[in-house]
Amino acid sequence: MKRIAYLGLGIMGRGMASNLVRAGFDVTVWNRTRERCRPLVEQGARQADTPAEAVMDAEVILYCLSHDAAVEQVVFGEDGIMDGISEGQIAIDMSTVYPDTSVEENRNYVQNGLDFLDAPVFGSKSQAAEGRLWIVAGGRKEVFEKVRPVFEPISESAHYMGETGKGASMKLVGNLIVACLLEALGESLVLASKIGLDLDLVLDVISRTDFQSPILKSTGAQVIERDFTTQYALKHMYKDANLILKLAEELCSPAPALAAVRETIKAAVNQGWGKENASALVKELENQAQMAIGMEQYV
Repeated sequence: MKRIAYLGLGIMGRGMASNLVRAGFDVTVWNRTRERCRPLVEQGARQADTPAEAVMDAEVILYCLSHDAAVEQVVFGEDGIMDGISEGQIAIDMSTVYPDTSVEENRNYVQNGLDFLDAPVFGSKSQAAEGRLWIVAGGRKEVFEKVRPVFEPISESAHYMGETGKGASMKLVGNLIVACLLEALGESLVLASKIGLDLDLVLDVISRTDFQSPILKSTGAQVIERDFTTQYALKHMYKDANLILKLAEELCSPAPALAAVRETIKAAVNQGWGKENASALVKELENQAQMAIGMEQYV
């Protein structure tokens, strides 16, 4: 299992594809913006002109795309993946999508003699580049075990979650936690600033106590430094929040905290910060604090 097609070279895909090439796989890449393929080609990958061309000779097809509509276009659209597949291949969607999208993908692949996994990842741009992502997969267990060698160069661990759609579902559960953590971090830092606490000391306490979190520690330092370099775009967190709330509503599962966080994210995106890191939601909290007391930004 050496021939890999990788489609979608965004923030996460670039790192994953690069690590697969580095690990010795025979990788063909495709991206809507062709220029993003160049570093991979220089590294040894081949570039395809269409998704259909990219997957024709692959044993395993991987793709990581920005949203459900992009997945539907790349998989089912003209010159899409479905136009180039053949029986016996394995398709793996690593995008963050609604579970029903994964179920529909699986149905179409199975009808054409392919196996399918929904296998989104947790982690950031830097973790993708370093091969330290966490994969959560849904589909047939034997297929998951079969592709472990493909997952090894790109991940710290891979977790089998159950039937098709369970990987996509786990990604939404995890992103609910991430969104609420970033809101809590932003609110805490703004409050600490209003109190007059030294934010470096605040972060030191946060990183040592029983409510410590790698996200709070690393992202907190970046917020204090005003570094909003994109690891997980705010606009994508807004998209994910909408998916999570849709799923929660369908299942009659309460998510009032996330509903409130979504409003902060929405306001921040509307301010023009959608392409910045998700931690840029703190800017909206700072705006609210300014309007409340007429002072400049606190953090």
